[in-house]
Amino acid sequence: MRRLILIAPVALFAGLIAVMAWLLLGAEGGQRDASTIPSALIGKPAPDFDLPPVNGNIPGGFATADLKGRPTIVNVFASWCVPCLAEHPLIARLAEEGHAVYGLNHKDQPEAAAKWLARHGNPYTAVGADIDGRASIEWGVTGVPETFIIDAKGIVRFKYAGPLTPNLIARKLMPVLEEVSR
Repeated sequence: MRRLILIAPVALFAGLIAVMAWLLLGAEGGQRDASTIPSALIGKPAPDFDLPPVNGNIPGGFATADLKGRPTIVNVFASWCVPCLAEHPLIARLAEEGHAVYGLNHKDQPEAAAKWLARHGNPYTAVGADIDGRASIEWGVTGVPETFIIDAKGIVRFKYAGPLTPNLIARKLMPVLEEVSR
């Protein structure tokens, strides 16, 4: 009985560590990707929104209607976001390759966003100013940058939270884009 009293806490602690490791590493034994946040929008229509343009020099605003008819990439960014600047050349490359890329400018000042786009280039088909963050809430945005893929019917097919990398684009983004482009 005395042994059981000594062993029980150690066994309980070891079991707790095992459960935590299983949750952290995943049941499959592989490392989970912490930036692939499950989204309630996957498989559902994109939220209903209608955003004004960042300013007169930036093309058009951005609305739900823009997301129908062809696969699109929605990139949530802000001028104050350092990781957004790091991924910006990759967003530009996606646009140069012919993908429709729309910008959702998250909680930013229009003047700052316009200057940022003028300085670093504007790869977006259109950019919507989400100054108060309401559209971002509808999209389930948890921070910037975030990237979504929408199919031609306006259905959300992919969400990634964090800056894109060449490896991530090749492994995760391109397969989804190829699938929704068929």
